Amino acid sequence: MPQTINEILAGASLYTDDQPYTLIKLSPHAIMAAAGVIAEVGEPFSALLVDKDEVTLLIPQEAVADFARRLPGYEASATSYRLITFDVVLEPDLVGFMAVISTALAEAGVSILPFAAYSRDHLFVAEADFAKAMDTLRRLQS
Repeated sequence: MPQTINEILAGASLYTDDQPYTLIKLSPHAIMAAAGVIAEVGEPFSALLVDKDEVTLLIPQEAVADFARRLPGYEASATSYRLITFDVVLEPDLVGFMAVISTALAEAGVSILPFAAYSRDHLFVAEADFAKAMDTLRRLQS
């Protein structure tokens, strides 16, 4: 039987690792440098996204200084982000889960950076909005 959004929300733990993260923009030609950084970060969460216009990294804030010299011309977001993981296995054909989450957080005035892994969804929210985001998600679960 397919999962329902209400069942998922009720059964999901909201996981965070209590670390600040930084969003970094690089030129589209910096993919090898960015991939090397991801390979060496060694943290349980990091992300590399490549599109036609840019390379984006999301890495723990403490790692930025360690790798800055290897990331020529990088631009770092002034905002510090925090991780929220919906710690429940999601079926790949699930429809509407992130829509429900993003609507609730938008109504609370919380901007999100969503990331989907194979079986779990992750959000990054500004560190200043983290408590509001967690409270909103917990209310949504009940």
